[in-house]
Amino acid sequence: MKISHIIVLVIIAVGIGIFVSSSENASQYVDFDKALTIAKDGDDNKIHVVGELPRDASGEVIGIEYNPMTDANFMAFQLVDEKGNKQRVITSTPPPSMTDFKRSEKVVVIGKYEIHEQNEQFVVSDILLKCPSKYEENTVAVK
Repeated sequence: MKISHIIVLVIIAVGIGIFVSSSENASQYVDFDKALTIAKDGDDNKIHVVGELPRDASGEVIGIEYNPMTDANFMAFQLVDEKGNKQRVITSTPPPSMTDFKRSEKVVVIGKYEIHEQNEQFVVSDILLKCPSKYEENTVAVK
């Protein structure tokens, strides 16, 4: 075998190894019930849950527990997943803009359930927002 063939085979083997190892840590998009089942089965990989923030009759977001003066690294909020399950989630990394957070159309939380005896809580490591203002069409009136 030529040395160039061996080098190509090594590069392919390394590429396959990287792909296989990264696919094991790939997150899933699930609802809160499925996330809890996954955690109870012993899988501690992070997962994605898509949901909306609950709002009152006037459209204001409710259920946010955040006081940066007391603890800037703690936030808890309610999230309603796509199946209608409401869950309190906690995070140590609040979003940089609470205004954008409250205005978001959809929220994707990346995290996992932590189960301690009878206590089950969904701990979020990352929050992704879909803000409606970024996706609305801007129309210009022509005179």
